[in-house]
Amino acid sequence: MILKTSSGILLCILCSLFGVTYSRLAPDYIRPCNDTNSECLIKATQDAIPEFVKGLPHLGVPPLDPFTIDKLSIPLSGLKVTFYQGKVSGFRKCIVDNVISELEKRHFVLEFHCNLTIKGGYDAVGKVLLFPINGEGDAKIKLTNLKMKLDINTKYIKDDKGVNHFAIKSYKYTFDYGDKVTFDLQNLFKESKELSNTVLSFLNENWRTVSEEFGKPIVDYAVELALKTIEKFFLVVPYEELINVPIPT
Repeated sequence: MILKTSSGILLCILCSLFGVTYSRLAPDYIRPCNDTNSECLIKATQDAIPEFVKGLPHLGVPPLDPFTIDKLSIPLSGLKVTFYQGKVSGFRKCIVDNVISELEKRHFVLEFHCNLTIKGGYDAVGKVLLFPINGEGDAKIKLTNLKMKLDINTKYIKDDKGVNHFAIKSYKYTFDYGDKVTFDLQNLFKESKELSNTVLSFLNENWRTVSEEFGKPIVDYAVELALKTIEKFFLVVPYEELINVPIPT
């Protein structure tokens, strides 16, 4: 024990003499919890979100607010809608409702709610209410109070230097569209503004039914992108910089 302590002191002295310092990779807004109680985890997650979603270019972690949907086709009943260069914003203002971390079970749960806005271009071909649609133009979709629960199975890995990291093994999620989804699709009918407004009103009056079919591909895309971004962060930043609890054996 004395030998180990002396060696540790000697190492610190050598580091000081030769200017060798430990370089923390996690940004300052990541404040590790000393245990896995939900209260600390909720606060730590809530504090980190507004900055984390801006991205960490120096670590190769892309931004999540906004993020771009380059192209996403959504097949609906009798209608195919394709989004181009869509921008999704709003994640920086998400409210964390619950965080559960069960390190020994390799299990993590995150629950949150937020308002999201999707803007971009679109084209649509098919039929709605027996009317043939061949529209294209600007699109805007607003999701008010979207609720989501992420259920993640994690694992612990070592990099080529023997440093510990979190990793995502598998995940599933559930969500609820919350209070309302608003659609604003310009120029649904190129030949008739009146008909475009009629169909748009129908979509908004029946927003929950439309969203069940229309929205899931967008949410799938967003969740997959978010988790890939988080995993990039995990693979760069050591486990010990994220939580002050030893990895369970």
